[in-house]
Amino acid sequence: MSDIYDRVVGEQDAVTKIIAKIPGFSGYVERADRRMSDKLLREQVANTFEPLYQRISSLQRQLISQGGLTYIDELEAAAIKLRQFIDRVRTASYGYAGVFDAVKVKADDLARIYQFDLELLNLEETVQRAIENVEVSIGTDGLPAALQNLITTAQECIDTFNKRSEALKGIAAS
Repeated sequence: MSDIYDRVVGEQDAVTKIIAKIPGFSGYVERADRRMSDKLLREQVANTFEPLYQRISSLQRQLISQGGLTYIDELEAAAIKLRQFIDRVRTASYGYAGVFDAVKVKADDLARIYQFDLELLNLEETVQRAIENVEVSIGTDGLPAALQNLITTAQECIDTFNKRSEALKGIAAS
């Protein structure tokens, strides 16, 4: 996770680096960098999940063309959950102000947030496997279970992002 933060810091222009040396101002710059890092990270997460959402849409068309209308509602439920997750990640206020307004954010608090970020990125593989399971289950008795797994996995994405948001609020309150 620090790669994104390091990238933002590394791309600062000379003026920003000089201003960062002014007493009291460096905390402001660091907070701005954290906010930008958070925005970049969440944009990456959303961009990573977008093709997965497109795959589900493609599966919906495939099911319809094969007469699998019975399962469209379940697949739509998974698609809606994944779209909700992507939209929340993409549109949430970046760098939750209450956290990044503090002059010093404790390292263990940041580590907790970065752990949630890592979980979000790791969920991409889980969603991908769930989609693949649906793909290979089309036309078999295993399709209902595969669809339920995909719905559960998409909900897990939402739940993890919600936990991250709650953790940010908790840090801001302390």
